[in-house]
Amino acid sequence: MPANSLIGAACALALGLASMTVSADVIVGGSAMYAQKNIVENAVNSKDHTTLVAAVKAAGLVDTLESKGPFTVFAPVNAAFAALPAGTVETLLKPENKDALTKVLTYHVVPGRYTTEDLDKLIAKGNGSAMLKTASGGTLSFQKNGAHNITVADENGDVADITIYDVMQSNGVIFSVDRVLMPR
Repeated sequence: MPANSLIGAACALALGLASMTVSADVIVGGSAMYAQKNIVENAVNSKDHTTLVAAVKAAGLVDTLESKGPFTVFAPVNAAFAALPAGTVETLLKPENKDALTKVLTYHVVPGRYTTEDLDKLIAKGNGSAMLKTASGGTLSFQKNGAHNITVADENGDVADITIYDVMQSNGVIFSVDRVLMPR
């Protein structure tokens, strides 16, 4: 093969690989999520997580969730926050309630990177249930609900379905959930 053809093929391959690294891994809230971006960089673009992003900012957790991690985040969608009793979100967002807000938000964060495959293995090893310690010091429990659905239960027994799985980030992984999980 002539040298020009080899150079052309190498350039085409390099361009193809470059485009693969910047392509969206998944769409969340109408926006592309990119594995090379961190949790906050991706979350701010999701129209389904605007309440969560506002809460993370109010709690002062942006720098933490932009750090190296890794973190596994069970991210409630806007509808999950809207389903809370009237006034709950507004009350938590007040500056004087920053500690309570931080506790609720960090209850949705598990140190480490857990994928669906990891959760499945933990559930199987635990004979149908697994527990993980959250960044707030509480626990979340996980069970299978059918062949492909995993549920997350908080310490009060309230259960959330994972609605979007394995949104990989540079510093962890995000799962969208349909309920705000509350610590005791």
